[in-house]
Amino acid sequence: MAKTEQEKLDLKAEKLYYKKHKRQFKLTPGDILFNIINYTFFIVFTLCCIFPFYYLFINTISDNSLVQKGMINFIPRGINFDNYIGIMNAGEVGQAFLVSFGRTLLGTILMVLASAFVGYLVTKQQMWHRKFWYRFLVITMYFNAGTIPWYLNMSMLGLTNSFWAYIIPGIVAPYNIILVKTYIESIPGELEESAFMDGAGYWTIFKTIIFPLCKPILATIAIFGAVGHWNSFTDSLILMQNAPELFTLQHRLYLYLNTTSNLGGLINGGITGTAAEVMMTSALNAKVIKYTISMVSIIPILMVYPFLTRYFEKGIMLGAVKG
Repeated sequence: MAKTEQEKLDLKAEKLYYKKHKRQFKLTPGDILFNIINYTFFIVFTLCCIFPFYYLFINTISDNSLVQKGMINFIPRGINFDNYIGIMNAGEVGQAFLVSFGRTLLGTILMVLASAFVGYLVTKQQMWHRKFWYRFLVITMYFNAGTIPWYLNMSMLGLTNSFWAYIIPGIVAPYNIILVKTYIESIPGELEESAFMDGAGYWTIFKTIIFPLCKPILATIAIFGAVGHWNSFTDSLILMQNAPELFTLQHRLYLYLNTTSNLGGLINGGITGTAAEVMMTSALNAKVIKYTISMVSIIPILMVYPFLTRYFEKGIMLGAVKG
């Protein structure tokens, strides 16, 4: 009952304070004008960022004949999902989607676990030659042998035409390790000290204390890793020359883009008659396919972001240490 009365008193005090300082909260004409300009600018900017994705989407669900005529600009017409069904039923694209999904899922999980564990290790003074190994990690961020030595190295390791070429090189990510290390150093040391006093070892402390508290930074590097794996196609282009079944979705999109450009070049080269009409039709169909694959490659990442951004919270350590 006392708590309820106290809440009523606090609410009454807030009302009195607001009533007393009501004039201070009134917006001036300048404030109103600034808010209008500010909101207008950011609304327009947001629409400019969203419209390319919206344009792709409405062209993929509209009638292909209308898309080929350039009649779909703002509103979809003849809505259907045949393009997506056809793309997923296509053996090459479906396989490429599974490869991209598999490398993104497995590669991100292993990278996050490795970054968390190594980031924790390099914070421990007891680690063998800790400074040397940490500096060795940092140096790899600034020095790169180049594409040819990298390809030769991957070839000698037997990682060409192999799915593991997508996974193994990305497990150790120096930049992500540095981010995790810095975050762990911000965690109050009293948490580990109390666990040590209770008899816990490094592995127990990492598993039960450090890892759960690192969710925000781990979610951040997970997004970095997932986007990097999903959008990567250079390694597929260079390392999977004799294994088309391991082409990623981005690699397939790249091949379709080249096909469209080649068909357009042949048409512009002076070919006429029925052959030109066939090529034009093929080019326009390739355009629709290109749009559809682009959306298929974008949608999974857009679906991941909302589930991970909830971990971007400040002040997660508030109240973790009670003294």
